[in-house]
Amino acid sequence: MTTAEDIEKAVEQLAPRELARFRAWFEAFDAAQFDAAIERDARAGKLDAQAEEALAAHHTGLPRDL
Repeated sequence: MTTAEDIEKAVEQLAPRELARFRAWFEAFDAAQFDAAIERDARAGKLDAQAEEALAAHHTGLPRDL
């Protein structure tokens, strides 16, 4: 099994062109993972309270407290 440390060492050995290629791939991979997590949370109702709060603030025209 490959560990994060093994991957780090392999990435350190990449030539600049391959590092750029890896970086682009990882950015897309990471974004897809994030999007999938948001989708799961939305389907599970985990974002409902935040959505209701944002809509209420929008309807009143007042900024939300951060």
